[in-house]
Amino acid sequence: MECRVLSIQSHVVRGYVGNKSATFPLQVLGFEVDSINSVQFSNHTGYAHWKGQVLTAEELNVLYEGIKLNQVNRYDYILTGYSRDMSFLGTVVDIIQELKKANPSLVYVCDPVMGDQGAMYVPENLLPVYKEKIVPLADILTPNQFEAELITGRKIKTKEDAVEVMDLLHAMGPETVVLTSTDLPSKHGDQFLVALGSQIIVKPDGTKTSQKICMDIPKVDAVFVGTGDLFAALLLAWTHHHPKDLKAACEKTVSAMHHVIKRTITHANEMAGPGKRPSPAQLELRMIQSKADIENPAIVVEAKVLQKSSH
Repeated sequence: MECRVLSIQSHVVRGYVGNKSATFPLQVLGFEVDSINSVQFSNHTGYAHWKGQVLTAEELNVLYEGIKLNQVNRYDYILTGYSRDMSFLGTVVDIIQELKKANPSLVYVCDPVMGDQGAMYVPENLLPVYKEKIVPLADILTPNQFEAELITGRKIKTKEDAVEVMDLLHAMGPETVVLTSTDLPSKHGDQFLVALGSQIIVKPDGTKTSQKICMDIPKVDAVFVGTGDLFAALLLAWTHHHPKDLKAACEKTVSAMHHVIKRTITHANEMAGPGKRPSPAQLELRMIQSKADIENPAIVVEAKVLQKSSH
């Protein structure tokens, strides 16, 4: 069965972020990907210069209308990432609702990109749209700690807090929630960051079971762009292949990410030369070079099951 993804994200001419970060891995893993580019920039905004165009809500609608007129608007998955415009986000909501009507088993994977490290980098008026409209539609949600705190209004100081926040997010709609990064201390020391996941599975008889997992991910001392977009795309792919095993899906996602990042930092350091910090251009993800790792990642990060419970 062919599996088709509609991915609404940013596009860069050079480098890997948004759709450029998500499309190749999904295609390598066997998915058909239809991309709508929310922006078209020369490169990501971490460079000294960038130029480009931003897609308006009206233009998004026109593209979607064309797909609809040809009756090719049946999707198995929708993937969305960074958006900084309220009317654009509103149109995305309308499209998702319509596509879910057309295919009730459609899975919406949402990376609610709003900020990090305690600061929002999108307008604050987007938060209520995420809370009231986007999160309730999402099936799989991949916030970082700050975004999860924004959406639930709860702070995460301990693992117990994190579990509670994931349960609050489940209550809003998504059956799978992964906190992609947190500030929680890792038992392996400060060279690791802690990520957590939670999945609710509805059995055929209507009862629910849930699985909560925790991962200690090795840190790399560099600023990468496009890793969040890659994470959401890989998670989409691996949850498709392991629909009832969040542990396996997360291990493959995080391990593939680790291989891509290691290859990227090694290359960047070689390019920069001894004792020099690599430039944004040198730190662009080594995506193509990592094709084999994306297809079949050697597991380097194992997930611990925190709890399995039946409701």
